[in-house]
Amino acid sequence: MRGEAARVRVWDPLVRTCHWGLVAAFVAAWFSHGGYLPVHRLAGYAIAALVLVRVAWGFAGPPHARFADFVRGPRALAAYASLLVRGREPRHIGHNPAGGAMIVVLLAVLAALCATGVMLDTPWFRDDGGVKEVHDVLTDAALACIALHLAGVAYASWRHRENLVAAMISGTKRQ
Repeated sequence: MRGEAARVRVWDPLVRTCHWGLVAAFVAAWFSHGGYLPVHRLAGYAIAALVLVRVAWGFAGPPHARFADFVRGPRALAAYASLLVRGREPRHIGHNPAGGAMIVVLLAVLAALCATGVMLDTPWFRDDGGVKEVHDVLTDAALACIALHLAGVAYASWRHRENLVAAMISGTKRQ
């Protein structure tokens, strides 16, 4: 491969399908929350299914899909953050510790968001203002996480001179 760095497969088709499926379903849920309840409901159930698949794949999938590959403890995350703020963080083939933490937080927030959505879809909680308020707060939390995720992707792409969006589409990164 003259003139081009060797590429390595990082993210398998199921990880990429779950990722982009979550993007599409969240956008659909967000834009349909006003007066398009059937679309909102369908998007929410799609998010729930995708979260469940991704969590299962985090234990059973190929190496870079597994949580064991990218979920680190608080010390490792703090050490990475310390290097990050000094502009000395290392490049990772898979997710870096901050990205791994964001995946866990996003999956947890989306799961909780879906749980409250399912509750609101039942006769027992449909008119429960408290559950609706929690659902709204979780929506705001998801939006904040998405903004941080996008900022992290933009920074890492710039810092390590690689297009992480293209990598999440193709599944490959330079070695």
